[in-house]
Amino acid sequence: MTKLLEGKTAIIYGGGGGIGGGVARTFAREGATVFLVGRTRAKLDAVAKDIQAAGGSADVAELDALEEGAVDSHVKSVVSKTGQVDVSFNLITRGDAQGTPLVEMKTDDILRAVVNGLRTNFITARAAARRMIEQRSGVILHLNSASGEGAMPGMGSTGPADAATEAFMRYLAAELGPHGVRVCGIWTAGVADTLTQEKMGAVNENVPDVERVKEMLAGMTALRRNVTLANVAEAAAFLASDRAAGITGSMTNVTAGLVLR
Repeated sequence: MTKLLEGKTAIIYGGGGGIGGGVARTFAREGATVFLVGRTRAKLDAVAKDIQAAGGSADVAELDALEEGAVDSHVKSVVSKTGQVDVSFNLITRGDAQGTPLVEMKTDDILRAVVNGLRTNFITARAAARRMIEQRSGVILHLNSASGEGAMPGMGSTGPADAATEAFMRYLAAELGPHGVRVCGIWTAGVADTLTQEKMGAVNENVPDVERVKEMLAGMTALRRNVTLANVAEAAAFLASDRAAGITGSMTNVTAGLVLR
């Protein structure tokens, strides 16, 4: 049976993170050659080791996806090795700040995630798109929490950052569509098996116990359960594949019904 991403080359920015690592493992299982990018070599190496142990192919590059020169050079190196870039997926952290009323937030705190999110997605998408236009195929992916679609008190910079990146991606989809390149996104929030007290505390210093947060989120979803890493990774693999050839410029809702749109 042909694997979903057989023969594809995928670059995953933030590939050493919880969601990034899960997506990378799934992409590799489905036949993709995976290029893991991030700022922490040890985390990238751990994911690559898992992929290689399972018989997959993974390459590691330690760089900052906010630096356009580094990203452009890396994409060129990937093309020199494989001849193509089929998938580019940006999953790096943005420096979100939550838990503080907007009228009490500092300017830098509200802008950091907006600027970092838009900057890194622009840089990585542009680098991939230039190659994808030449080959007349490819998929650019991103992920956010759907906070840009609604308004929930306490979400701080997350909503504006989600909205900014999502708007950019829709415009990019319109421009790249005639070249055969698709641009898609995933909505997800509270991916249970990636949540830790440390990660949540970095975003919101007043966040309650992680297990309590998981229970609260599950109770708010239509399915009355938490979203899992496998749910997100499988959706991403589908969107990256030729089976999703008719999908572009839209967000796929993988929230277990936490968001109903």
